Amino acid sequence: MLNLVLQKSAYALLTVFGVVTVIFFLFSVLPGDPAQMMLGQNETQAQLQQQKEKYGFDKSIGQQYLYYINDLSPLSWHSSDIDDFTYFEDNKYTGFQVFPFLKGHIYLKTPYLRTSFQRQDQKVLDIIKQTLPNTAVLAVSSIAIALFIGIVLGIISALQKDTWIDKSIQVLSTLGMSLPSFFSAILAAWLFGFVLKEYTGLNMTGNLYELDDFGEKEIFHFKNLILPAVVLGIRPLAVVVQLMRSSLLEVFQQDYIRTARAKGLNAYKIIINHSLKNALNPVVTAISGWFASMLAGAVFVEYIFGWNGLGKEIVDALNTLDLPIIMGAVLTIAILFIIINIVVDIIYKLLDPRI
Repeated sequence: MLNLVLQKSAYALLTVFGVVTVIFFLFSVLPGDPAQMMLGQNETQAQLQQQKEKYGFDKSIGQQYLYYINDLSPLSWHSSDIDDFTYFEDNKYTGFQVFPFLKGHIYLKTPYLRTSFQRQDQKVLDIIKQTLPNTAVLAVSSIAIALFIGIVLGIISALQKDTWIDKSIQVLSTLGMSLPSFFSAILAAWLFGFVLKEYTGLNMTGNLYELDDFGEKEIFHFKNLILPAVVLGIRPLAVVVQLMRSSLLEVFQQDYIRTARAKGLNAYKIIINHSLKNALNPVVTAISGWFASMLAGAVFVEYIFGWNGLGKEIVDALNTLDLPIIMGAVLTIAILFIIINIVVDIIYKLLDPRI
């Protein structure tokens, strides 16, 4: 198990390095001057030059890349020049000195994702800290809905193979897989948040926490989570139903299941005690990919429902060309995707030691 963890961690580091490289060069070749984006249209030439020097835009693309890697790395090197030390004095970095090295020092610090172009030097990391928990709540809720309902429907479908119940479930799951999230989000918001609002009590838009009418305190609104969580969970739910059904039907053909039936065990005990654990392997593998992709797929759902998460933040940043927020958000999602895949590989190993 330890070898597996170390091997996956090494692959993860290489993958993160590749993702960082791609993200940096992808956004570095975009048309437009980042310094001008930050200052607007009324800047002077002196202000423009000062902004370029402050953020390193006056340096070559290779130097900018090395600075970017140094900013992101938890262990980074900084020379003894006053310009580098002011990074810590001005709270640009949060960390401490570890040991001297090559006319400078190695620092252990929090990865620095730069600052927003449009929000008065607000740190991108702080913006992500504020919005990522809301996206995580939405993604976890969606996956929980998809797993619970999908596994139940998958079991029913397998037990009722080729009956009208089975066929109805298959039609509904196929329809769910074919619906794009943005379309189902618009439809659900209009139908349940507007047309049927009198009966459902749900809102078309809203966040988990909202200020009261006096703007003094935040109020918890669980009902605002229902529509976006259900909409985001529709597609993975459909996948879980299909996988659970096919996996169970395959397990039902195994010799140990025939033996259990010959002993007189009922279907419930066979599924719970013998079939479910082995049938869950492909479901766990698939749902991990869906959970990670939900962090990216939630972009449209969050924007449509006004959910204050990382996805909505990405859309707002795209509208204002706030590149540091876009780069930081994409990098965060990529790292979470990698971590989730490693965790799932370990869980998969625990579920099936033969792997």
